[in-house]
Amino acid sequence: MAWWKAWTEQKGVSVKSSPHFNPDPDAETLYKAMKGIGTNEQAIIDVLTQRSNAQRQQIAKSFMVQFGKDLIETLKSELSAKFERLIIALMYTPYRYEAKELYDAMKGSRDDLCGFVDPGLALQDAQDLYAAGEKICGADEMKFISILCRRSATHLMRVFEDYERIASKSIEDSIKSETHGSLEEAMLTVVKCTRNLHSYFAERIYYAMKGAGTHDGTLIRNIVSRSEIDLNLIKCRFKEMYGKTLSSMIMEDTSSDYKNALLNLVGSDP
Repeated sequence: MAWWKAWTEQKGVSVKSSPHFNPDPDAETLYKAMKGIGTNEQAIIDVLTQRSNAQRQQIAKSFMVQFGKDLIETLKSELSAKFERLIIALMYTPYRYEAKELYDAMKGSRDDLCGFVDPGLALQDAQDLYAAGEKICGADEMKFISILCRRSATHLMRVFEDYERIASKSIEDSIKSETHGSLEEAMLTVVKCTRNLHSYFAERIYYAMKGAGTHDGTLIRNIVSRSEIDLNLIKCRFKEMYGKTLSSMIMEDTSSDYKNALLNLVGSDP
């Protein structure tokens, strides 16, 4: 399981399972929306953004049984550009989507360990990090990578506290002084995400839309991947940090069916 699932809270979910769900009518609605000349994009939005990922998988199976076609491939043939990218992202299972995005971005992932923290192991990790960085000339980068990328977030929170007591400086300051470039950026991202998950994702979404142009890949990835986890909590933090709602910024920065689908996933303002 992805490491961030330790924070899963039902109140944070913006896209929930549809009650009284039946995949067959939904599959038929999608088929009719893409049959013949032209496409009913709103019908596609209404179905796929208002169903949980598990329900979308059932719709895809029903679509194949009823019409003998692969739903993802059919959607690809009918849609285009950013709207297609968003809808196809919704159709992947969470693990397949995460693997695809990680592969595309050439990044790693961390195992989700349980919330239990072994104080002894946390202290040992803090001591190892100190020995790998502050106590030697040049950092043992592999030790940093091993600990930061293999431990759960709850464990790392304790490690950071112990580290600061040992080193008399924060783990962030040590990373900045001992590493540089893309490795420094990656390590600082892990620490930042660990310390305040919702602020991290709020910031990622904000800067995906801030300024000229939109980083659509970042925007889609963060909204899709968090919509069934904690997007509602991220929305609240977004408003606190930037003085505007996520919905309002999406309305300013995107358009057409792409905008409508994003707004459906985001849900009502906090």
